Parts: sequence; C-alpha cells; structure tokens
Amino acid sequence: MAILVTQLQLEWKKWSLLRPFSMALTSPDGNFNWKEVSGLVKQKVNKLAFLGVSHGDSIALVGKNELDLVIAYLACLELGIKCAIIAPQPYSLLRSKLEGLTVKGHTLFLWLSPCAKAQLSSSDVEQLHADGKPISWDITSSKPSNAIHVSQHNASQHITSQTGIASILFTSGSTGVAKAVAHNLKQHRASAYGLLEKIPFSLGDVWLLSLPMYHVSGLSIIHRWLVSGACIKIGRGDLIQDIDNVTHASLVATQLQRLLRSKKVLKLHTVLLGGSAIPSTLYQAAEQRNIQTWVGYGMTEAASTISVKRVNDVDSVGHVLPNRRLRIDNKKIYLSGDTLACGYYYQGHLAPIVDQRGWFDTRDLGEWVGEELRILGREDNLFISGGENIHCEEIESVLNQHPEVQLSIVIPIDDSEYGAAPMALISGREDISGMSLDSWLDGKLERFKRPKYYHLLPEKLLNTGMKLSRKKVKEYVANNFTNYRVI
Repeated sequence: MAILVTQLQLEWKKWSLLRPFSMALTSPDGNFNWKEVSGLVKQKVNKLAFLGVSHGDSIALVGKNELDLVIAYLACLELGIKCAIIAPQPYSLLRSKLEGLTVKGHTLFLWLSPCAKAQLSSSDVEQLHADGKPISWDITSSKPSNAIHVSQHNASQHITSQTGIASILFTSGSTGVAKAVAHNLKQHRASAYGLLEKIPFSLGDVWLLSLPMYHVSGLSIIHRWLVSGACIKIGRGDLIQDIDNVTHASLVATQLQRLLRSKKVLKLHTVLLGGSAIPSTLYQAAEQRNIQTWVGYGMTEAASTISVKRVNDVDSVGHVLPNRRLRIDNKKIYLSGDTLACGYYYQGHLAPIVDQRGWFDTRDLGEWVGEELRILGREDNLFISGGENIHCEEIESVLNQHPEVQLSIVIPIDDSEYGAAPMALISGREDISGMSLDSWLDGKLERFKRPKYYHLLPEKLLNTGMKLSRKKVKEYVANNFTNYRVI
C-alpha cells in the first residue's frame, strides 16, 4: 500500500511512516525509533489537551536538555501553541521573562524541570505556579504506551501552520535586557535546509545535542534532526562519555581540545565550532583524526547559522548559506532572508526587527574576503584607544593562533594615557607570560592594538556549552582587580 506524505506534515510523523524502525533518538531514558518518537509525542499532545491547552495559549518550558523537553517541544509544534524554552535561573529573572509571555485572555502554562526547581525555593515555585498554570508529567516512559487516555482530542484540528510562532527564545542580554525572539516553523526549516546543503547529516548519522535548547544553536540541532530524519543523542552532560557513537557535534574550541587530548576512540567526523577564533593547531590536530571542523557565524534572530566553511588559515566565517541574504554597508552587517525571525515578542505583540526595506541591523561589523565573510567584531566591542579604533575580536583572533593559547578574550580598561587600553585574559599554559605573548605579536598586530595587560582566564569563567560571556569576564575583572576600571 502506498504511503501518502504531505508537504506540510510534521517531520516525526513523516519519518514514522517512511522509516518507522530507524533509530531516531538516544538518551539516558532509552533509545527510540521514529515510530516510538511519534508515539511519545502523541502522549504529550494528549496530556496537554487534557490540561486544556488550546490555540492561542502559550507554554514556558524551563529546563536543560532532556527527553521530556524534546518531546514536549514537538508536542507544542503539533498543537500549534507558542512555546518558550527558558534556562533554569533565579526567581526574579525567570518571573520577568514569564511576564513578557503573558497574554490577556489566554493561559500561560508552565513546566519546571527538576533542575529548574532546584534553583528555586518552595515559595518561589508556588508563586510561579500562581502566575502560570503548572504542568507536571512523569518522566517519559522507556517505550510509549499504546493506550491513549484522552480520546476526545483531535490534534489535527490544531496542527501548527508554518507561519504561526513555533518558538520563543531569549537573547543573552549581554548588552541590555534580554529580548524574546519569535520564529515560525518555516524559518527554522529554512535554516536547517540551508546548513545541511553544506554539512551532510543523514540516515546513520548521530548529532549530539551538546548545546542547550534554550539557545538557538541548540534548538537548530533539533530542526536539522527533524528535516534530515537522522538521529540525535541526548547525553548526561559529560562530553567525554556522551560523545560515544556520535558522528556530529556542535562544540566550542575548548571542548574539542579536551576530546582530542583524551585520546578517546571517536566515531566523530564532523564538528561545527563556534564561540571564538579557531587556533590552527586545533583544526590541524582534528584533521589528523579524520574530523572535519567547520566554523560559522550566526545569531538568535537568524535562527542560528548564517555562514559556514571548513576551517582553514583564512580569517573568515565562510560563504552565506542558502535562504539567507547579507549585505555590508560601511562595515555594518545587515541580514534578510527566509530564516529571519518574526519579531521580538512581548505579551502577544511582535515588534519588527527589520527596517522599512526588510533588513535587520546585526550590530556586527564585517568585510568581504573575496566571496567569504570576515567578522571584525561587535559595534559594542569597539573602543577607542589614543584616537585609534580597536576591535576586541581582532586581537583575540590573532592571540588564539598562538600554539600555547587555548582561548583568549579582550576587554577595554580605563587608561590615563590613551583613554582606554586592551586587557587580554588567556586560557592556556599557566607559565605563559605577557612578555612572551607581546613578543610573539610583533609583526602580527599593530603596536597600539596589543594588550597592555595580560592575565590568566579562570576555569570557572569557561562556559562548557556556549561562547564565553564578555559581560561575565568584565564582572570578574571589576570584582577581583581593584587597580583596573573596566569600561
């Protein structure tokens, strides 16, 4: 009998028909083929329907990567309800985000994972549940049950359109208040298809869900998985163990360095790196292990990756991917295309992110290297020293090529002579000296761009999942070095 698959059918339903017994998801809670994933989603859909979720309502899922979070997100897509994925965080920060999701006349549903509740007092949890209708469910069973307890619900009546809001993610807020960025399913799919034209991911491959779903870089892994019909792995948070049987991973440079140094036998053959410039020694060591390393440029508003390339010695982030458009005007980068967000969401309203001509101002600075894009840095990270413009990222890019430097980050410090001067914090050999680094920079960086101060970057500041936070580095220096004033 022929199997009919429609263009708008949700992917897990499509794959449950086309390849029902292919492995789709592995996790600490069990391994699941596409037929079983579809069954798990059906269970969640019926649970949400039983609780009274209807079109126009919103749900906030607060937690880290786990099976329940993945399946709940897919159930929200099927029901066509707005789903915000939020990091576990203190009560005041969480409540302010929930306030922005509240819409008069509609219910805000709230799921707090165990790790989210662990950061809150019992009174905090009680108050949050008063603000949003609580959702609770048992950990998803190892295999979906055939018994469906809510027989009256017809999910097809509410199936999400490609243009309704499919996700709401919050920006880091590193330059101000965190913004809630809304994307629809069509935009997520356009992002996934564009990247997969460059980086193959197909049946038999396994992509580690190594980045949190509350960041667009993590959620984009979910959508690449869905459109490809391959497999994802949800780990336990120990990269050395989680990497077993994984072929694809999204990592930062320090994570890849740890993997290579572990001498672990790897099936890994494709790594998408982000967060900072990639030391040449790192990608060369990876290539010797038959691991392709890719570097990209992306942001929340663009549904993750905008450009990508195989890492080489050219300081660029590659060609712009399909379904995206990019222009540079006076070194400022502007975006358009099919992956760009619907807008910034607040209490049911969408504020446009584009200008009248349909372009989004990224506040990033760049230039073309042939047909490839080079990122000069953030407008916010540009400072003036002795009348000269200095980009923090430019200095970092050069420092990261030093064979003994794992990672560097540069911040501006008040300076009586020049008004401001660069300080570099270095992760690398403990005996590495500022004098040796400054000597190494000779001929590679103009004198006025060289850091005036060098310090070791403490391990506690290294974020194992995402890029290093410049804001947190500034706070660390302000709190621990009384002789410097951070600008």
